[in-house]
Amino acid sequence: MKAIIKPSLLCGTVAAPASKSMAHRALICAAFADKPTDILCTTTSVDIDATAECLRQLGAHITRTENGFLVKPITKPNENAVLNCHESGSTLRFMLPVAASVCKGFSLYGEGRLPQRPISELCNALTAHGCSISSERLPLTVCGKLTAGDYIIDGSVSSQFISGLLLALPQTHAKSTVTILGEIQSRPYIQMTLDVLSTFGIKTDFVDNKITVFENNGYISPEIYTVEGDWSNGAFFICADAIQGNNVKCLNLTDTSTQGDKAVTEIIKDFGKKDAFDVGNIPDLVPVLAVTACFTSGKTVFANAARLKIKESDRLVSTAKLINDLGGNAVADDDSLTVYGTGKLIGGTVDSFNDHRIVMAAAIAASACENETVINGCEAVNKSYPTFFEEYKKLGGKVNLI
Repeated sequence: MKAIIKPSLLCGTVAAPASKSMAHRALICAAFADKPTDILCTTTSVDIDATAECLRQLGAHITRTENGFLVKPITKPNENAVLNCHESGSTLRFMLPVAASVCKGFSLYGEGRLPQRPISELCNALTAHGCSISSERLPLTVCGKLTAGDYIIDGSVSSQFISGLLLALPQTHAKSTVTILGEIQSRPYIQMTLDVLSTFGIKTDFVDNKITVFENNGYISPEIYTVEGDWSNGAFFICADAIQGNNVKCLNLTDTSTQGDKAVTEIIKDFGKKDAFDVGNIPDLVPVLAVTACFTSGKTVFANAARLKIKESDRLVSTAKLINDLGGNAVADDDSLTVYGTGKLIGGTVDSFNDHRIVMAAAIAASACENETVINGCEAVNKSYPTFFEEYKKLGGKVNLI
């Protein structure tokens, strides 16, 4: 599918969708809780639905309601379940240890670029604690049940490995520790996991680079859990506001949120004052921040960004190509992206690389380009924000989907 976008002034209010990250975590905790949970989550996406479907395959009863999901927990896990993670990295890295904590055997597979995304560190941690895994890439089969204990894992690849372990370990009901080696990437996402665990009755302690999950009786349902708004997706419209002159207001976002991507507002304020930003904790913001930097003057460097190479696309390469195809100037290397802002973009034809954040960043840029922009593969937005173009049109965006 193509999105053909003409320049337009975006103006009005938009509500950020429910946080994809929080929804994954809440669905998992609810599926193993002591009683049903009503999860208030007004929007969903392909990724969220992938996690819900995996939990159904394990034995949870999850139904979509007018306001979210009703989750009736698993009473007896289905052995030898086959779990399709589709293209969701979160689903893969969460469900692998979670399923291993309750099943003696199951299989996982995925689609798109997911089988290429790394999970060796996570597999090593699981095999050291009771599991046998057929491969370090999808598809794979797991035998043996995860045990409690002292885990050691490299934190420099993905915080999702750590969050996956933290979501799984309460199922062992015994005390465990997770020691994180190296520089922790996307640390706020770990804190988000701990916050959700606490809401579901799990006591933890995070000191320096060591997390303790205390002995417990399993997840305790709060009965109602509200998924807060998503700063990662709200950031696209926050950046549109910055590019177009304070005409767009993004609602349904909480300033006290532990989501790291709420940093978008402060970073935008610092454009022109700073020329380098460490994005190690906020990699998902880079595509839209990079196109925003095009509409400023001078050089902007997004550093500590190597993790972007293992996302839905190599986002260092795909973001640079997006900008260059629109008439800007961006250069990617192994660990950073440099944008040379000229205050404008021209327009042109760009490829989505089947990456939802590339599509949305391109659309925000296209609204302020001098000429028409064509985005190939725009259906990739369904991964995280299926209603993105509907909201875009409500703000006055001139887009034709064909």
